[in-house]
Amino acid sequence: MQIHSDLYVGGEWTAATGSNVIEVVNPATEQVIATVPAASTSDADRAVGAARAAFPAWSQLSVEERVNYVERIADALAERSEEIAALISSEQGMPMTNARRVQAGLPIMVMKSFVEIGREFANIEPEHIGHSLVFEEPIGVCTFITPWNYPLHQTIGKVAPALVAGCTMILKPSSETPLNAFLLTDIIDSVGLPAGVFNLVTGAGRTVGEALCVHPEVDMISITGSTEAGARIAELGAPTVKRICQELGGKSANVILNGADLGKAVPAGITGMMLNCGQTCTALTRMIVPRNQQDEVVNLAINALDSLSMGDPTNDEHFLGPLVSASQKSTVQDYIRTGINEGARLVAGGPDDPEGYPAGFYVQPTIFADVKNSMVIAQEEIFGPVLCIIPVDSDDEAIAVANDSPFGLSGAVWAETNERAIDAARKLQTGQVMVNGGRFNPLAPFGGYKTSGNGRELGRAGLDEFLETKAIQLPV
Repeated sequence: MQIHSDLYVGGEWTAATGSNVIEVVNPATEQVIATVPAASTSDADRAVGAARAAFPAWSQLSVEERVNYVERIADALAERSEEIAALISSEQGMPMTNARRVQAGLPIMVMKSFVEIGREFANIEPEHIGHSLVFEEPIGVCTFITPWNYPLHQTIGKVAPALVAGCTMILKPSSETPLNAFLLTDIIDSVGLPAGVFNLVTGAGRTVGEALCVHPEVDMISITGSTEAGARIAELGAPTVKRICQELGGKSANVILNGADLGKAVPAGITGMMLNCGQTCTALTRMIVPRNQQDEVVNLAINALDSLSMGDPTNDEHFLGPLVSASQKSTVQDYIRTGINEGARLVAGGPDDPEGYPAGFYVQPTIFADVKNSMVIAQEEIFGPVLCIIPVDSDDEAIAVANDSPFGLSGAVWAETNERAIDAARKLQTGQVMVNGGRFNPLAPFGGYKTSGNGRELGRAGLDEFLETKAIQLPV
């Protein structure tokens, strides 16, 4: 069992002020595999002080010098990619085949992308607007609140652009999956990042997390989490008018228009939605289909689901693992019961524990048909392997149903031509749309409409979130 006894503050591993710890549980075995410190509000204060003290020197380094540190971190992450995948699989539950590709591969790709973005940024001259010079400068000290579903990816999406911009930071990772943050911190320490630029504080969101968000010396908060958590953090940051970047919940629609290739659209929709057992903010959990093709869609969906094996995450043959925690399992199973009570037609899975799993937080992957978009299971983010198939009578109704949601993070459209799909995609009120199987692009802006958040991550747009604009007026 791993025992982490220290926090990382001011460039040093240092003991937390209290003796309380957080237990990290392997969701496949239900065994405690590690403990990390439960920091106090005084620890949070120390971390903010270290970040504030480091900001003047770090922000005045050249962009090229800062990018060189980012490159060294990226290279070290790549060298430890197998270790990263295994570690996150053990604390989060994603099977190794996908953990290698997503939990390890994606954050490495994002970190490397900011090396190129940073070098391009370094070569940008101040903009001349009339008799003014316009500069972009780092916003300052940042608090990062990160989730458990893609923990390292979401952390790197904040840390990498912040380092390039010249910001200093405090990371507060999820208590369910903090171990990858210690690995990242070990790498950051090994590359010699100046003391105080990056600080790691583990602890409960309601104590140490909130302390980091209300602190008057913090200039910006970036959170990835639920819409409720994002709203709470916006409230905490409001009195000091902090910049708030929120990447929050989703209930994304997969719109399959009449004439689309169902043989491609439906299996792709099932595989993508079931990745990470549906514990993905962008999961396409509402499949909107022509009513006269719903039976064919259901058959294709069941067949596609049957091809996805579930079991021990260390086995490369498995696609589906456990959910992250006992509470998440209970929440998802309650939603499945709600769907049955609402009158949706259960065509696969169900609320009972799957057979053959005496331990682990496993849930049956579940599909409902004949779902009405007004149902709870179609409106609320379940964050589990539960798909709602919603039949409609026209393209216009499909778009209206897709937009009839408090969320707007992602979406997809399938049609017989890209032109028709793009036309429909332009009508969706959402931050990104995949057309005819288009894939996630880590260089494109990522973020949502409506209650799915504010601001953007990844690519040049992700860097812009960490910059302030200054106009210097010259004499004329």
